[in-house]
Amino acid sequence: MAAQAQAVPLEQPRRFIKLREVKTLTTLSTSELYRRIADGAFPRQVPLGPKSVVWIESEVLAWCDARIAESRAGVAA
Repeated sequence: MAAQAQAVPLEQPRRFIKLREVKTLTTLSTSELYRRIADGAFPRQVPLGPKSVVWIESEVLAWCDARIAESRAGVAA
């Protein structure tokens, strides 16, 4: 599952987003985000410099989409 969350479609342009936007998109706390990254359950950040990291927006959105799909998988139509 972790590898799937990190797969990025090549068709989408890459856009870097900072922690604040990641938290807004996911509604997860900072500590929960870093816990899931350590567990391999959330896309890893990309270092831009010694004190700056970003996430790739399409990876975060793919992770969100996967959570939605998982929640709907058990629902009978």
